[in-house]
Amino acid sequence: MANGDDRAAQPPPGSQAFNRRRFLGFVLAAPTLVTAAELVPAEQARADVSSADITELVDLNDVMTLAALPTSGLITVQVHADGTVSFALPRAEVGQGITTSTAMLIAEEMDVPLAQVRVTLADARPELVFNQLTGGSNTTIATYTPVRVAAAIARGRLLEAAATVFGAALTEVTIRAGVVIGPAGRTIGIGALTEKAAAVQTQQVAAELKSAEQFTVIGTPQRRIDALDAVTGRKKFAMDLTIPDALPTMVCRPPTINGKVGSVANADEVRAMPGVTDVVVIKSGVAVRARTFGQCIDGVRALKVSWVPGSAKGKSDESVLRELKAAEITMGLPPLTPSVEGRFTFHFRSNSALEPNCAIADVRSDRAEIWSSLKAPIVAKEAIAAKLGLPLSAVTVHVTEGGGSFGRKLFFDAALEAVEISERIGKPVKLMWHRADDSRQGRTHPMATSRVRISYVGDTVLSYKQRHTSVATDLSHGFGEVFTALAAKLPVADLGFSETFFQLSQSMPYNFGVNSRLLNETDKSFNTGSMRNVYSPDVTCARELVIDQLAAKMGKDPYRFRRDFLRDHRSLAVLEKVAEAGRWGRPMPEGTAQGIALHSEYHSASAVLVEIDCRPATVNRPIRDGVAGPRVTRIVLAVDAGLTINPRGLEAQMMGCAMDGIALALTSSLHLRDGYFLEASWDNYFYTRQWNTPPELDIIIMPDTTGKPGGAGELGVAATMAAVACAYGRATGTMPTTFPVNHGTLSFEPKPTVPPVPQSPTDGRDHAY
Repeated sequence: MANGDDRAAQPPPGSQAFNRRRFLGFVLAAPTLVTAAELVPAEQARADVSSADITELVDLNDVMTLAALPTSGLITVQVHADGTVSFALPRAEVGQGITTSTAMLIAEEMDVPLAQVRVTLADARPELVFNQLTGGSNTTIATYTPVRVAAAIARGRLLEAAATVFGAALTEVTIRAGVVIGPAGRTIGIGALTEKAAAVQTQQVAAELKSAEQFTVIGTPQRRIDALDAVTGRKKFAMDLTIPDALPTMVCRPPTINGKVGSVANADEVRAMPGVTDVVVIKSGVAVRARTFGQCIDGVRALKVSWVPGSAKGKSDESVLRELKAAEITMGLPPLTPSVEGRFTFHFRSNSALEPNCAIADVRSDRAEIWSSLKAPIVAKEAIAAKLGLPLSAVTVHVTEGGGSFGRKLFFDAALEAVEISERIGKPVKLMWHRADDSRQGRTHPMATSRVRISYVGDTVLSYKQRHTSVATDLSHGFGEVFTALAAKLPVADLGFSETFFQLSQSMPYNFGVNSRLLNETDKSFNTGSMRNVYSPDVTCARELVIDQLAAKMGKDPYRFRRDFLRDHRSLAVLEKVAEAGRWGRPMPEGTAQGIALHSEYHSASAVLVEIDCRPATVNRPIRDGVAGPRVTRIVLAVDAGLTINPRGLEAQMMGCAMDGIALALTSSLHLRDGYFLEASWDNYFYTRQWNTPPELDIIIMPDTTGKPGGAGELGVAATMAAVACAYGRATGTMPTTFPVNHGTLSFEPKPTVPPVPQSPTDGRDHAY
């Protein structure tokens, strides 16, 4: 029908061609049943765009999902003879619960008990290209369909094999709880069918996914599959692994950021200390290998090193702030109409996670093997191979489970160090950073300033401008492989990479007329990284604070002002939910107040209502070596992350986000002085503590209206930080402009930088570090 009406050639709605749950995949040639998804068709661009905001057309998560798509067929589900189903997840589990949610997807489509699904972490696989990067809240979005398709194909093959065994029609067999049931109640376990269901040669097959109405696992609250092992100490992290001859190793680090070794006066003496086997100078300091970590610490503390100042020589909070102000992009001429403006400063914050930086390395002349928790293992493998001059095939990188990340494990500093040490001494090493190393030499969230200007006439907002200026964020992990990693390192190109990242990760949920946001980055002398939620906490906090000021100028309630200007129904729903559940506007004692804020990203939205106590009796509570400051007494957080795989896991994620937001607003920062950070552990780096955790915390998961998952890993951080800041401003009558609000008060005596490892506490009950 070349010249006819093309509509006549289209299948009618409801036909097989229009079945969005029908996908193609493969049964791979293998002794037992192994299945994989074929390329999943990309969704069409969103057509319901209501503004020129780029993230409504495509955002960072969309880019990551599309980049992962071409290699999704390389990720396989396997059925074993014992009836278990295994899947090697090409992402890093660092406590966010993705092994549990992935197991739930498989259990759902295969109709097997969750306990029979084994999800492990895949070794670095360069052939996956962009499909092995953990970040941007992308794991569930990118793997949701490929994992389900592979599992559905496996289920179909098992049913076909069972039908043959029973001599029955395919319509007469079904799977329940991992057992195939046939005519007359005959049963057979899936393990007994795996060889019969296997393929001699790879075959393309079709599978139909379950509809949401058929779900019995997806959407039901589940405990983490690793919870029991975690609480009983059986869960294996990198430092728990027993690798032959890999002995504890630590590094004596410089007193300034990125300082270098000048000379070592007593290497032989330290080498002769009890348990010490090796002392060697490396790029980042002096490594000590010993029988125990305690002996490593003794050796590190005993070293007498002459140091060369590092990349941040002489720098302080004040000097970096001057650099940032000098690099700020102009806001343009003052508007002719009324406007509100704000200028905000965000200090350095630590990326240190619960588990310190660590890695095991065994480097030989012709091969290398590494174990570490890595979010970008392909880049790590490629960098290690290049460093050692080995072919990629000679380097094996095992991804271990990690104890937290905050973006820290996007980088593989410990793995590179472990490789360098092992190569130098010719022995396997088990490298662990000290907590002080993480605070002083580890990755930080960059210091930044953000300026906002909103112009208006009457009740109409005409324009929104934001200019964000930051110490350079190191994005040299790229999108998980060497090409974008190299591009992110190139002069000039790195700024373009950061600007692209910035634009694709920031949304504007309000109808604020002409919307303009720009990023400028400067000063590459610091070790920085993509801390949880990257730019969003600072950007959103600045925006929401100025919105409060604009609402006051217009004589409007902060909540109702936001509600009137929101253009997205999901953002509106979460905002209305927290206002209702938190009783927005209820009478509050003087010195206390409510704050409300909203953040949207990656096909998800969150709103937070906060109540804060800024009364003197609360602010001046005595805290050992700390500043109590205001206390958040209540948080109500509503989240719409689309289709929720595990509501219990999402709730836990949002609790963590809330704690992050409190820390960023009130307590958590690094103080830079003379080229080094004063903080040396969590006893003086004030992440959210019990004394500033809200007694009331309500997490509300909104009903799904999309039918597909959205990003959730970082979603609640920005909204919580902003809501805390807004509440603080309303309680004190003064809009906060420096974060965290207690940064100006140094409440502790800084520990010495030489030796770099502080003295261990003598009373672990009262002074545990």
